[in-house]
Amino acid sequence: MELHTAREIINVLAQGIHPVTGEMMPPDSPYNEPPVIRALFAVSEALQQCDGPRGRREPPANAGKTWTGEDDDKLLAAFDAGRQIKQLALELGRSRVAVEARLVKLGRIEGRPGLPLRPGHQP
Repeated sequence: MELHTAREIINVLAQGIHPVTGEMMPPDSPYNEPPVIRALFAVSEALQQCDGPRGRREPPANAGKTWTGEDDDKLLAAFDAGRQIKQLALELGRSRVAVEARLVKLGRIEGRPGLPLRPGHQP
């Protein structure tokens, strides 16, 4: 089930409506109790955050593209000038992990355990 569909069902329940039949829940239904209604709305908001733009990040502009000699030159010059890896990633349109992996491959930093490199790529 998609998150937006689940959120729609939660919102309908929070309004005291049966999500399948569309009928109002009876007054003594637990779905009409204030703490349950507040809980349902809280879950709905959490689902919106997961399903909205904050939950899905766009990949960096150059993600997955082959590194060129010009890219390497820019990376090395900026790294040697003392720029932080996070900043280099933003400037080059790459992920932080991609920048770290490239710096390992180019011999500027040592690989570290847990640095996820794509299969087949050696530092």
